[in-house]
Amino acid sequence: MVDVAKWPIFSLMGPQELAVIRKACVFGTSANEAIYITSDDEVYVFGLNCSNCLGTGDSQSTIVPKKLDFLSGRKVVSLSYGSGPHILLATEDGELFAWGHNGYSQLGNGTTNQGAAPVLVSSNLLDKKVTEVACGSHHSMALTDSGEVYAWGYNNCGQVGSGSTANQPTPRRVSSCLQNKVAVSIICGQTSSLAVVDNGEVYGWGYNGNGQLGLGNNGNQLTPCRVLALQGLCVQQIVSGYAHTLALTDEGLLYAWGANTYGQLGTGNKNNQLSPVQIMTEKERIVEIAACHSTHTSAAKTQSGQVYMWGQCRGQSIVLPHLTHFTCTDDVFACFATPSVMWRLLYMEHDDFLTVAQALKKEFDNPETADLRFCVDGKYIYVHKAVLKIRCEHFRSMFQSHWNEDMKEVIEIDQFSYPVYRSFLEFLYTDNVELPPEDAIGLLDLATSYCENRLKRLCQHIIKRGITVENAFSLLSAAVRYDAEDLEEFCFKFCINHLTEVTQTAAFWQIDGNLLKDFICRASRCGAFKN
Repeated sequence: MVDVAKWPIFSLMGPQELAVIRKACVFGTSANEAIYITSDDEVYVFGLNCSNCLGTGDSQSTIVPKKLDFLSGRKVVSLSYGSGPHILLATEDGELFAWGHNGYSQLGNGTTNQGAAPVLVSSNLLDKKVTEVACGSHHSMALTDSGEVYAWGYNNCGQVGSGSTANQPTPRRVSSCLQNKVAVSIICGQTSSLAVVDNGEVYGWGYNGNGQLGLGNNGNQLTPCRVLALQGLCVQQIVSGYAHTLALTDEGLLYAWGANTYGQLGTGNKNNQLSPVQIMTEKERIVEIAACHSTHTSAAKTQSGQVYMWGQCRGQSIVLPHLTHFTCTDDVFACFATPSVMWRLLYMEHDDFLTVAQALKKEFDNPETADLRFCVDGKYIYVHKAVLKIRCEHFRSMFQSHWNEDMKEVIEIDQFSYPVYRSFLEFLYTDNVELPPEDAIGLLDLATSYCENRLKRLCQHIIKRGITVENAFSLLSAAVRYDAEDLEEFCFKFCINHLTEVTQTAAFWQIDGNLLKDFICRASRCGAFKN
């Protein structure tokens, strides 16, 4: 599960504030601005506010989140940011809002005035439903539900796709060879644009100095051109870095092209690639790729959940995909990208969602759902037969039809104490044990009786952490009694290291004579009584 607090800008927010966040995006030249949407569809912003990119109506920075009342209640489905920064936001109703830097008309309102607050982008889009947005450095794109692509803003390299290099002040449909195509995805590099159409073809236009369009050359393109090197492949996801591109096919194959100064193509070198090359060929199927136009970082996730990163990672150039411990590609950008922005609008799981492990833990000792009670020392512990049978061989045998216990609603336990037996049952629900060392001895006895080896090891660990001069011999005696060899060796060495103090405790003189003789013999063999 993604933790938004991994991004430093969110670290000042408390648990209650973080709990209501459903979508979030960190952006800006230093990752110093953030926008988030709550569970009740309220939009909040905070941070440095460069170029009025927070949309608060003023140029003041804020460390305390401010609500954008104008967007209140609107369900956000897509969000992107430029380098100015400028912001594009699409709602569930298909409306498009823009604000922030506007030096090149990237807000699409026909002017170059800064956008201090969100404004509806309506020119040429009034009867259109926008489903996805993408921002380059200073240009913008929008995708409609009918598969049309619109672009506007800075156009010095043809990134608007209009056939010229004149800036485009309002949204204009990107036609040319996309005229009769149905686009399903759009993405921007700094000064380049790409689109994937419904049959998996990829088209690119704009700046191509590093080969980021994948056309086999480095000439800029003023209108969309098909990436012919991907012919025969069906691309399902495409992402762009500052000047490089990654594409993922429906068969889980990964291709990369463009700039490679930091190893962001993952080819093992730093040579630019003018055409797509396949990477990670020896790895398992890729299911997700990640990059964004403000970084030189790349990431990918495999079918089994492994996450790899490469490119510029905290100043280092990683030229081959490096396996991380992360569970999602978003964490790569939180921890290793420069700046540590988000590569996409981040979605958080709902607070009321429980994993299987969390749900089981919650139901332990719950009388409302339990179908069995254990009575220990006159106290009840509520459990579920099915869980006990799944988790413990002892109970699987006990709850067979020819055992009396299978028919009982209450089972009396008299050989173990209440704290010990409750901890055992709780362990079956949680895999955890929280007991003082003295009680852990009793649980060790139970684990030995029920042949629960993992529980036995946990008990030994608890006992080792809680050993003292006063209880060392009692613990040694328990380790011998329950055949816990590792624990016995640990307790023995502790007693030898503190021999004078241990032999003066009450526990030492209360132990069984045979155990005392065995201890003295072992101690003498290791030289404890020399001089």
